[in-house]
Amino acid sequence: MLFALADSRLPIGGHVHSGGVEEAVASGLVRDVRSVELYLRRRIRTSGLVAASLAAAVCLGELSVERAELEADARTPAPAARTASRAQGRGLLRLAKQLWPQEDWARLGARPHLSTVFGVVGAASGVSAQEIAGVVVYTTLTGAATAAQRLLALDPAAIAMCTVRLAELCDQTAAAAVTGLAALSDPLQDVLAERHPHRDMPLFAS
Repeated sequence: MLFALADSRLPIGGHVHSGGVEEAVASGLVRDVRSVELYLRRRIRTSGLVAASLAAAVCLGELSVERAELEADARTPAPAARTASRAQGRGLLRLAKQLWPQEDWARLGARPHLSTVFGVVGAASGVSAQEIAGVVVYTTLTGAATAAQRLLALDPAAIAMCTVRLAELCDQTAAAAVTGLAALSDPLQDVLAERHPHRDMPLFAS
């Protein structure tokens, strides 16, 4: 189950989101494998940790769906980033309804945050809070890494090795996510998210 949820082929629309990488490339901040890795480390420690902590709290039953949505909004200052999260949440929700039809998915509404849906999916599938947090962190990493590889025409093997080097950080972040709600943001990612919708003919939705 965990391998399936973490698979980049999971049909939730993640392949059309770059996690800010497209704008970072356009701005000259990400240029090569080294700068990709630095960006990914920053993303894991901020966006990844926040989303994973929210998903873990929902999975544990510490946050209701309604409260989780409010907490996610409060921790996502950029409107464009909130839109991206809800778009991917809608995709995961669509899949979850088919996999676990016995669950009450109506309580999530039409466009919930991705972290909220992952939390409910974690509870429905019987995985632990730290395991679902690990999936959230990992997908935060791989979506952006894959986008960088495509945008910069980088060697796929080099990007794969980059993600391997970040595996320990992902595990550490998932472990930290279950200790309580993270309350931090990254101004750089907020700026990149807000710039992106104004670009001419962007390749990614975010």
